[in-house]
Amino acid sequence: MNPRRAAWLAALAVSAVAALAACSPGASGGSSGGSSSGGLKTGLKVYVVPKQLGNPYFTVADSAKTGGAIAALNALGESGTETSGTAATPSSQIPAIQAAISKGANALVVSASDSSALCPTLTSAMRRGVTVVTYDSDAPACRDLFVNQASSKAIGTSEVDLLAKEIGDSGQIAIVSAAASATNQNAWIGYMKQELKKKYPKIRLVSTVYGNDDPTTSTQVTQGLLEQYPHLKGIISPTTVGIAAAAAVLDSPKYRGKVQLTGLGTPDEMKKFVSDGTVKAFELWNPADLGYLAAYAAVDYASGKLSGAAGQSFTAGKLGRFTVGPDKTIVLGPPLVFTSSNISKYHF
Repeated sequence: MNPRRAAWLAALAVSAVAALAACSPGASGGSSGGSSSGGLKTGLKVYVVPKQLGNPYFTVADSAKTGGAIAALNALGESGTETSGTAATPSSQIPAIQAAISKGANALVVSASDSSALCPTLTSAMRRGVTVVTYDSDAPACRDLFVNQASSKAIGTSEVDLLAKEIGDSGQIAIVSAAASATNQNAWIGYMKQELKKKYPKIRLVSTVYGNDDPTTSTQVTQGLLEQYPHLKGIISPTTVGIAAAAAVLDSPKYRGKVQLTGLGTPDEMKKFVSDGTVKAFELWNPADLGYLAAYAAVDYASGKLSGAAGQSFTAGKLGRFTVGPDKTIVLGPPLVFTSSNISKYHF
């Protein structure tokens, strides 16, 4: 072959390979959109999808004003949008996720109302290169990372221990949960049952009812428990909507001090009930910190800084460093117990 022609063909081949490489998708998550700096994507569009809009817990977790997820995204210089339906159901949440994908989302931060129902949509998003980070409530089969508020075991066992102390380690108790399909609720309840069996043989769990994170429904199921079990000594409600509704039902001379209540609640909603003796102790983490951490994790994963490998660590702004644990899970920290001695210090 003519040497000059051989050199020309070689140069053409190199150019073709370079062109193909430029057109190939990156190894990290993130759909089309966002620029690249040093191999890392920037200018990301991140959609935060709580179980429902209007829920005070998620308002704190997501809001820029409270220092939640949107605040973190603003600090990182990324585009952040909160979106969801108004009911804590898959049929309300899925259209919001689909709309976010169609708008070019690079990352989704999702609290799963029903992991099985959401998985087809989330899996489709991941196949398109969209990073999926769950927070608060997991969808284990269809996400890149899960930001857990605390160890599921710690939440479940500590709530049982709180209530057991208040009722003298014996008597009938019930659980007022959110939705029957809520992954986090079911995990916590599973550990509650283990703790009861292991440590409290004289405490009997007589019923688990579901308020679907709706104040009216939560009120009705609590009233139903009290009517059906007149000797009920305690209620655990591991949902901020449920515990506030249950506390309002118990806030009367008929039940105050006679039926104990604990669970997960926000200090601002529960201060009245702690002050008047309806509730002695309950627990929670700071929802704003949970949202903030989830947003940082989503951006780092979508930009290629974080792979999700166990043992990998990263910095989440003001919250400091965190380490990815087994099953690509990141834990915010242990829950905080609120009582009359400390509740006035907290405002969320």
